[in-house]
Amino acid sequence: MERINWYPGHMKKTRELIASNLKLVDVVCELLDARIPLSSRNPIIGELIANKKKIIVLNKSDLADPAVTKLWKKHFLSEADDVLMMNSLKGSGIKELMRSLERIRDNRNEGQVRKRPLRLMIAGVPNVGKSSLINRLTGKKGAKTGNKPGVTRGKQWLNLGPDIQLLDTPGILWPKFEDPQTGLNLAFCGSVKDETMDLSDLALALIAVLSEMHAPLLTDRYRLATLGSTPIETMEAIAESRGYLLSRGRIDYERTARTVLDEFRSGILGKITLEFPDTDQH
Repeated sequence: MERINWYPGHMKKTRELIASNLKLVDVVCELLDARIPLSSRNPIIGELIANKKKIIVLNKSDLADPAVTKLWKKHFLSEADDVLMMNSLKGSGIKELMRSLERIRDNRNEGQVRKRPLRLMIAGVPNVGKSSLINRLTGKKGAKTGNKPGVTRGKQWLNLGPDIQLLDTPGILWPKFEDPQTGLNLAFCGSVKDETMDLSDLALALIAVLSEMHAPLLTDRYRLATLGSTPIETMEAIAESRGYLLSRGRIDYERTARTVLDEFRSGILGKITLEFPDTDQH
């Protein structure tokens, strides 16, 4: 399929907003998708954070392979003050994050006559779960959320308590993907708007990846005796197994594509990680 190149105008404005406000915060929480930790990293974020305190959150860890997520945690510990596994939608990992923030706050205020509140920024690409995390931290619907990338807008200051303040900024995405697979991984996980691409092509690309990495998950889920020799043959076998047929027995490719993508994104297919530390599989 064609190279994915998605750079809405507000993304550039968001980078400028983060750069101008970063001096106001003490610690940055970098939110990554545990299924694609490398693809969901934004190189711009790393440049802007510089020497700030940093906590890396591997969000949506409930959808990822737990054994691989542990490897990623070990991998990232060398560059962050803490690395946490989280499911911000359900709230798991929130207490661990608050404890980490309190520890950083207390260490910074140790020996100081005047105790200052910790100022926090949460950064991440669209649809990585940032608004859900903010809602969990504030205990209310403090930020507009949605299941499509780019729903969050504007800037807000949110109080997490009398001693921790959160500067909310929209997620950002880099202007182009140097590696085409990075764009595909983001699209597989829903961090690129589905409206910008052909879903059948995207599902075929996902089937190709899953056929190589997790073939048993496909055959078990869709009750296939075996995978097809090509992704399109596998997609057609899935359609026939599910009864996704149009008149005269024609394959309903669009419905099949949507089913495969939705069941991957929701974890119905299984706990799947597409990237591994210290390998070339990204």
